[in-house]
Amino acid sequence: MRGILGEFKRFLLKGSLVDLAVAFVMGLAFNQLVQAFVTTLINPLVGLVIPGDSLVGWDFTVLGATFAVGEFLNQAIAFLATAAAVFFFVVKPYQTVQAQRARGEVPDEAAISDDERRHQELLTALRELKA
Repeated sequence: MRGILGEFKRFLLKGSLVDLAVAFVMGLAFNQLVQAFVTTLINPLVGLVIPGDSLVGWDFTVLGATFAVGEFLNQAIAFLATAAAVFFFVVKPYQTVQAQRARGEVPDEAAISDDERRHQELLTALRELKA
């Protein structure tokens, strides 16, 4: 029984699982940020162009079934805002760094902030602990 629990503990503390959990939590927080952006900034801008405070109230009914077109459009805008933010703030910078690494270019040590350096040191220490 002890061997199985030890194996389970190693599984839980495996770096990739921890990284995935952190990414999931950060993704949830990022989603809330984008939802707030759409609700508080995009919807009022849409309200300036189109009558009403937001798209959420737009719907129509056919044979007793209500189609919430505005809610769908609101979610579509939130999705596009999320996709754009991920693309421009995560994917493109990552691709740039990977291209620099492929060319053998190493970022200048002076350009790395103290926070980033400390973050890298902590990650290295965590990897050494789990090994």
